[in-house]
Amino acid sequence: MANTLKNSVQLIGNIGKEITLSTFDKGSKKALITIAVNEFYTNNKGEKVKQTEWHNLVAWGKTAELMAETLSKGNEIAVQGKLSNRSYEDKEGNTKYITEVVVSEFYKLNRAANSN
Repeated sequence: MANTLKNSVQLIGNIGKEITLSTFDKGSKKALITIAVNEFYTNNKGEKVKQTEWHNLVAWGKTAELMAETLSKGNEIAVQGKLSNRSYEDKEGNTKYITEVVVSEFYKLNRAANSN
């Protein structure tokens, strides 16, 4: 069990924009998803504060296909996966770093709009 906890991520959030599904030459599929995860806390003035964190997700193969077929912008989902870091050079030659969650499982949640 300890081995599965070494790089494990679980998030619940709302999809922020439509899923981008790509198909490559040999038929493999990749889905890119952005989700917003809301957290609430009470500040030192006693006011309830909402903090939103955005996370980039990537899914491959059958998981990518299923996500693209069954999910859309605004859906609340739970995902499980692992963190992945990569980098690339932009047009100006600057190195850009990206951290994303590689999805292994997902669940579409059917919560009421105002629940937390």
